Amino acid sequence: MSSEAVNGIPNTEGIVECVPNFSEGADRQKVEEIVRAMRVDGVHLLDYSLDADHNRSVVTIAGSPDAVVEAAVRGAGKAAELIDLTKQSGAHPRIGAADVIPFVPVSGVSLVQCAMLARQAGLAIWRRFGVPIYFYEAAASRPDRVNLEDVRRGQFEGLQRDSLKDTRRQPDVGGPELHATAGASAVGARKFLIAYNIYLPASGTTEAVSLARSIAKEIRASGGGLFGVKAMGVMANGRAQVSMNITDFHKTPMTRVHSAVTQIAARHGVAIAEGEVIGLIPELAYEPNTEWVRQTLQFDPEDKILERRLRRPLDWP
Repeated sequence: MSSEAVNGIPNTEGIVECVPNFSEGADRQKVEEIVRAMRVDGVHLLDYSLDADHNRSVVTIAGSPDAVVEAAVRGAGKAAELIDLTKQSGAHPRIGAADVIPFVPVSGVSLVQCAMLARQAGLAIWRRFGVPIYFYEAAASRPDRVNLEDVRRGQFEGLQRDSLKDTRRQPDVGGPELHATAGASAVGARKFLIAYNIYLPASGTTEAVSLARSIAKEIRASGGGLFGVKAMGVMANGRAQVSMNITDFHKTPMTRVHSAVTQIAARHGVAIAEGEVIGLIPELAYEPNTEWVRQTLQFDPEDKILERRLRRPLDWP
């Protein structure tokens, strides 16, 4: 990156990435309306993708801190307007229309500053749109809310009930009841996270999905597996998939994750199929000429690496 600016964003302001996940992956028109609502001066659109099976879309934006906060807040408001969780379902856990909104330091900004931006964004979402907020990871106000999976326990339906009965489950901002159709949003600050999925070759039979769940259980950190890896086995696109979040690619690089899944599958007599990366990865996580890169669908480093995409962002829809 230039020492003076990246795409017109001065480094003196710092660059923040935000990767909001929305609970809509089937209706492209709705998703593009949400993305359009996030267009703010000083913010660049780097990526957005839809997954109908997970019924989820992931948007990546980056820019100056205050502008990125405003873009995220506007996106959350449009999602609350367009997405009705009482009529929504999918393979991915969710508590809100704008389900998670993480802020990530890229350049000239610390994780602590991103936590402050998350608090600012959460308060604005509640005040403008009446959607309650849970703060997680570096922005968490309580130790039992650091892990996103703890915040999302029970999903929208369970949290809708529990927040009224259990003070420990009430939102950090707003509530105690959730928004009737948009639920609540988990807003946080974190380091880079890589969303990486590996498909199994067989069609999504009960046996194949069961194998995907077994692999996920063995590799995830909470089960004694790989450090910084969260995983679940799901049915996606009619096939069994090991769906993973890699939260520390420095300690657990992509090559190690790919190798572990390959080895466990081989013990069950299965050779893994292709992989996919959702969203972007940082340059330091890219490992050229490795097996995971070769097996990843449509992996063009010019499109999938954040620093390169910053140099030529997408046009807004």
